[in-house]
Amino acid sequence: MTEGLKTAVLTVSDTRDFSTDRSGQYLCDSLVEAGHVIAERYIVIDDRYLIRAKLSAWIAASDVEVVLITGGTGFTGRDTTPDAVEPLLDTLIPGFGELFRQLSYVEIGSSTVQSRSIAGVANNTFVFCLPGSSGACRTAWEGMLKEQLDESFRPCNFAELIRKGVH
Repeated sequence: MTEGLKTAVLTVSDTRDFSTDRSGQYLCDSLVEAGHVIAERYIVIDDRYLIRAKLSAWIAASDVEVVLITGGTGFTGRDTTPDAVEPLLDTLIPGFGELFRQLSYVEIGSSTVQSRSIAGVANNTFVFCLPGSSGACRTAWEGMLKEQLDESFRPCNFAELIRKGVH
């Protein structure tokens, strides 16, 4: 990889703070280890309008190329991340959620159907919504994101698309 991508990490949680947010910390550590730059890390309660406000600011910002969101992808009444994010996306990446659930199935079986992980692109900012567990974040990072955010991964990767500004 030539130059790291400028990334932001958003944790959606009603109970976590920076000292207890293992998932957000795992993602930040993994991004930095892979040579990416953390533009910002933020925690917001599970409220669709607060999620949209923060994500909209990052989508509009020139110093954010990738957003990783952890939390709020389940089915409870407070899980609103996919509902908050999807209207902001210009293009969906349906294969992301499909592959995440396939990888997750190996680890947690049919419980993976309770994940509404999604991804897409808005204003050439790639947005990935992951479950809130650190295990799920590790599955997504190791199984997809680490490679797709690396320009050297072949035959293709999201990093090249980001650099070319194709969205």
